[in-house]
Amino acid sequence: MSGGKKFTATTKVSGKTDTIRHRGPAPRCLFQGDDTVLIGREITVLGGGIAGLAVSIALARRGAQVTVLEQAEAIREVGAGLQISPNGVVVLRALGLGDALAECGVRAEGVALRDYRAGRAVVQLDLTQTPVPYYFLHRADLIDMLATAARAAGVKLRLLHRATGLELTDDGACLTTDLGARLKTPLLIGADGGRSLVRARLNGVAKPFFTRQVAWRAVVPADGDAAPVATVHMGPGRHLVSYPLRGGADLNIVAVEERAAWTDEGWYHRDDPDNLRAAFAGFAPRVQAMLARVDKVHLWGLHRHPVAQHWHKGPAVILGDAAHPTLPFLAQGANMALEDAWVLAAALAAHDTTGAAFAAYQAARRDRCARIVDTASKNARNYHLSFPPLRFAAHSALRLAGAMAPDRMLGRFDWLYGHDVTTQTP
Repeated sequence: MSGGKKFTATTKVSGKTDTIRHRGPAPRCLFQGDDTVLIGREITVLGGGIAGLAVSIALARRGAQVTVLEQAEAIREVGAGLQISPNGVVVLRALGLGDALAECGVRAEGVALRDYRAGRAVVQLDLTQTPVPYYFLHRADLIDMLATAARAAGVKLRLLHRATGLELTDDGACLTTDLGARLKTPLLIGADGGRSLVRARLNGVAKPFFTRQVAWRAVVPADGDAAPVATVHMGPGRHLVSYPLRGGADLNIVAVEERAAWTDEGWYHRDDPDNLRAAFAGFAPRVQAMLARVDKVHLWGLHRHPVAQHWHKGPAVILGDAAHPTLPFLAQGANMALEDAWVLAAALAAHDTTGAAFAAYQAARRDRCARIVDTASKNARNYHLSFPPLRFAAHSALRLAGAMAPDRMLGRFDWLYGHDVTTQTP
């Protein structure tokens, strides 16, 4: 690619086109191997979230002509906080976003587990010892970072495109939108979330089950200095996680309660903050102080979805939550999406046929993602011990392990945080 080229990203809203031009040299190819395989190849990505934007950047910077279809009227995410662990950081760095991440994220120093009633420390993991940093980040900031990079790479972002139907043929995929339009593409990537249209076409409609757990999510102003630590207050049948965002100005809260009452999936359901405060009334004074500042909160039911059996068929493939929705107890949803995006782009560049690329991508990702999903599911049980003697014994064991062998405590996560997809060839 020659320097001085001008890249154009086009966004359509209600028939109008917003053209954003990136002046200067073409984005440097950040990949190894044969960089000519994807040049000029037309690819459509369904979904403008973390997975969809990340894979669009990875593909566009290899020369593919990428279009992202998003059903919303804007590429944005109001959301709340998320954690980008080292295995996700290496992907953002490889995409050229390391500096942007360091600028808008809070570099984490640790994870602290505390007893619910008095807030007494159980154990703390030292994250400053990881070779690659760990960050706390507002989801909206990550989406904005990825969308900006996608536009600069020449990705076309087309809004208000809600897909309602999908046909797969030998020569491509055809999407039908809610307005009746038919959009054809030679290669379709489904990054359309847990209720994925593409996943349903490949696997049939999955039937998730309610885990009998619900979660509240809120962001509140930080009261004084917020330590760069993810704090988990663990209590009988419930736990609460908090960590700082945006330079410590805000505090992210995720609170989980076990309950039999059914609650709908999707974190966008509003709830009364008093319900949250009542559920955690017996928790430590620090928790009470945080919850007193909550004036807006969302509630959603936590449902367990199976990892998809089939990740691809013909010209279509899925990634992120469309392939492996996970519970939020290991903070890996965004990180798995970033890993998927890199591996899928690398596989498409490394193989001569789409089928071979998709098969290599699934082979590289499915077992790891299944392990992460399973580990996240088990974490909730560890946080929610209700029988007092069992909880006392478990917490005492953690305190002893943390005091005697702190490095081994963090080393239990080497398989997760030390995994670097950017150094591997699928």
